[in-house]
Amino acid sequence: MNAHGTAVLDLNADLGEGFGRWRLTDDDALLSVVTSANVACGFHAGDPSTMRQVCERAAERGVRIGAQVSYRDLAGFGRRAMDVPPDELADEITYQIGALRAFAQAAGSDVAYVKPHGALYNRTVADAEQAAAVVAGVLRAGGALPVLGLPGSRLHEAAAGAGLPVVTEAFADRAYTAAGTLVPRRTPGAVVLDPDAVVARSVRMAREAAVTALTGEEVAVRARSLCLHGDTPGAADLARRVRAALEAAGVRLEAFA
Repeated sequence: MNAHGTAVLDLNADLGEGFGRWRLTDDDALLSVVTSANVACGFHAGDPSTMRQVCERAAERGVRIGAQVSYRDLAGFGRRAMDVPPDELADEITYQIGALRAFAQAAGSDVAYVKPHGALYNRTVADAEQAAAVVAGVLRAGGALPVLGLPGSRLHEAAAGAGLPVVTEAFADRAYTAAGTLVPRRTPGAVVLDPDAVVARSVRMAREAAVTALTGEEVAVRARSLCLHGDTPGAADLARRVRAALEAAGVRLEAFA
């Protein structure tokens, strides 16, 4: 909520998640819905041409460009647990941001924030060492880039401690634990598949800052940005429904960066 009691929310989605001839996300459709684009930087998905195209289209539509950094894991789509030495991980974060920044600036925009992907996102919720490595990589890339992540995470602690802005995030289609973390994808029910439920959850999180956990508990979820996954069937249509419902509920949609 802003000072006038109006709910303000950013809509983000993971884009550019293809490689070569393969395409996973409907980038054009999602760019007409979201206010921020988490662009794959080549480590879990994405290739130079895809990165360029997404940056150009995002810049044309006024969508903010974020670097979605990942463990180096193309085969596993960045969703496999990995143990990467902190110094090496920090270098890889800097590398990914730098690569995306070149394309973003060429498109007349810039990298506006950073968000970890998949296993790295989940690892930095509780792992202070890996979180610190991500932040070190962001700092080396230059600029006080906001870090998008789960409220109360070690990643946000490390970012705030280093003077970086932190942006809280919620997930429209992911189940929550009673502790406010995401249910692991391998758990049945981890992804909410009912479109009506996704829409209702989104509006409730925006208006009431709450969500019902997979086990039934009520969980406080205070988020400035809502993630709409682009790699699920019918993702673009669902994203349009979520946006329409939020606007109908009086939520103002606005990028955070």
